[in-house]
Amino acid sequence: MSNGTPLGDFLRARREALKPQDVGLPEYGRRRVPGLRREEVAMLAGVSSDYYIRLEQGRENSPSSQVLEAVAQALKLDAEATDHLNRLCLAPSQRPHDWGEAEVSPQLLQLMDGWEHTPAFVLGPALDILAGNSLATALHSGFDGFDNLARNVFVDPAGREFYQEWERAAHSCVAELRAAYGHDPESARIAEVVAELSTASEEFAGIWQLHDVKSKSQEGKHLKHPEVGDLHIDFAAFTVNGAPHQQLVVYQAEPASPTAAAFETLRAMAAEPKQAQANAGT
Repeated sequence: MSNGTPLGDFLRARREALKPQDVGLPEYGRRRVPGLRREEVAMLAGVSSDYYIRLEQGRENSPSSQVLEAVAQALKLDAEATDHLNRLCLAPSQRPHDWGEAEVSPQLLQLMDGWEHTPAFVLGPALDILAGNSLATALHSGFDGFDNLARNVFVDPAGREFYQEWERAAHSCVAELRAAYGHDPESARIAEVVAELSTASEEFAGIWQLHDVKSKSQEGKHLKHPEVGDLHIDFAAFTVNGAPHQQLVVYQAEPASPTAAAFETLRAMAAEPKQAQANAGT
């Protein structure tokens, strides 16, 4: 993913994203490097320049929690980015050993299948679609495949039409992938997805280098399905008990809204092939 260390890459990206005026420092003349200088971050964090340089270069492997907190404040990291910073400093033995792909539990599959009016699907750490109910599949029927959310956003031609706020979706998608990377920098699957998308999409590669971190939460989306048109949805993401690396994503429509009616149309469309198969078998 990089020639540096995960910690060093993160610190460098966040340092370069700040301007002197962002942290109350004067700016004189033209700068040779973007953002803050290493010496400026060191001064703001109250550590020596040599120590901070070693930190960025990966030659300091065990910074104290006090130093990390000071660096986080100097770089104006929010709570999620600060947690990410701390995770990047964990030794492999300190990381969870079950952070990887796993099958979706039968109970969760049954639960999603029972939500006939609500699209729902399960994401893995690399934003792979591990499972989805029939309405979620119908919702994404305009894509070549419903197998990886990041690929749908950046590579599939349908992505820019489906996600009406494409830039927002793109940045959010990469920030979620970056958050998962912080939990498991050695993940072969995340590395594979990042390498594939970096080659296929210059936009993905550029956003990935920003090192923004944000997990899925709850917000609205404006989507456009090729057959039922505009959809204005709310969504929520939940960590799955027993499989903390999985996320259950649920899309909801305002009751009696055009989006709710569109969901009903999609549900009927999804049911037609099943009914045809049932009739063929009788």
